[in-house]
Amino acid sequence: MRAPAPVRNDAGMSVPPDEQPPTETAILVPIPDAEPVLGRYRAALDQAAGRGVPAHVTILYPLMPPEEITDAVISSASAAVASVGSFDCEFARTEWFGQEVLWLAPEPEQPFRALISAVRAAFPQFPPYGGAHEDVTPHLTVGHVPVGGVEQLQAAEAGLKAGLKAGLRAGLKAGLRAGLKPALPIRARVTRAWLMTGSTAPASWHMVAELPLAP
Repeated sequence: MRAPAPVRNDAGMSVPPDEQPPTETAILVPIPDAEPVLGRYRAALDQAAGRGVPAHVTILYPLMPPEEITDAVISSASAAVASVGSFDCEFARTEWFGQEVLWLAPEPEQPFRALISAVRAAFPQFPPYGGAHEDVTPHLTVGHVPVGGVEQLQAAEAGLKAGLKAGLRAGLKAGLRAGLKPALPIRARVTRAWLMTGSTAPASWHMVAELPLAP
C-alpha cells in the first residue's frame, strides 16, 4: 500500500498525520455488530479501516469540504436521516463489484435506499460518489483488490462463508473441514447515521455529529 504524500504547512514543514486537517466528509451508517466478524478482513483489505472509518454502509460520499460544515448543514442532514425510521437488518451474503470490491449485501436494502434518497435530496449539489454511478447500491465493504489482490478477497469471502478464524490465509475447503459455524449472517439494529470527516492519513476519520433515525 502506498503511503499518502506528507502534508506540509505554510512554512513547508511536514505535518504529523494526527495533526493534519480533514479533507473529506461523508455520511454513513456504522455497523458495530460487523466489527467482530469483519475487523481482521477490513484491516488487511480496506484502506478506510486504517484511516479510522468503521464497518459501515455509505449514505453520501463525498459531501462538502469539512470547513464548510455548519450547524445548518448538520441540521439539514439530521432532518433527512430522521425522515427514515429505525430498522433491523442483516448481512447474509457476499457480493462483488466486478472482481475489484468484495461486499456484504444488506437485507432489507430498502431502508438504506430511503436514507440515501433523503440525504441526496437534502444535498442535491453533492451526488453520491461524485455522480459516477447512476444507481447507488447499499453495501458494506469488506475489501478492495488494489490493497489485497483478488486472491485475498476470494479467501476472505470463503472465510466469511465458512466461519474461518484463520481468515485471510485459508480457503473454502479448509473452512468446511473445520466444521465451524458460518460468520454470516451479521444482524444489526440501525438507529443512527454519522457525519464524519477525515483524510487519507491513518486514524484521521472522526464523527462530527450523530444523526438519529426516527424511533
